[in-house]
Amino acid sequence: MVRPWHETDFLHILCFLHFADNSQRPDKGEEYDRLWKLRTVFDKLNEAYAKFYNPSEHLAVDEVIVKFKGRVIFRQYIPKKRKRFSNKIYELCNESSYMYDIRVYLGTDSHTTTDDMTATHTPVRHLTSRVEGLGHKIFMDIFFSSPRLFDDLDRHKINSCGTVQPNR
Repeated sequence: MVRPWHETDFLHILCFLHFADNSQRPDKGEEYDRLWKLRTVFDKLNEAYAKFYNPSEHLAVDEVIVKFKGRVIFRQYIPKKRKRFSNKIYELCNESSYMYDIRVYLGTDSHTTTDDMTATHTPVRHLTSRVEGLGHKIFMDIFFSSPRLFDDLDRHKINSCGTVQPNR
């Protein structure tokens, strides 16, 4: 006879679930990765997306807000959202919502944000790096859109479309 699944079983598994060895913790230096415990999981996911899926011509860049009540330094406080305390994930997906690339927002990234690349420019360039020169069309909302980003994507032979604010 099979015992029914119980919530305490899940919590017991969760206590011992680890994706990285805690003794291998990197030093908190300039290149410290805040996601080091889960980095291998996200890297494997992105490798699998690239290996087993050929993306369609039309792709979208979007942000996903994932409710999270735990303690992490990169948790976001967004007062106007229903999920006020949450983690932000950027994703590149096709028109049927199949995800092709994913990136977790870990807070402000001072070494990749410059005068030429804004805070929203950087994740879009990272997500679209594997589709450069292939003639894909990238769609995005007003959060990511800027003429400078569109020019940058055009230089890498990526067509882009999105709503732009008049003051940009």
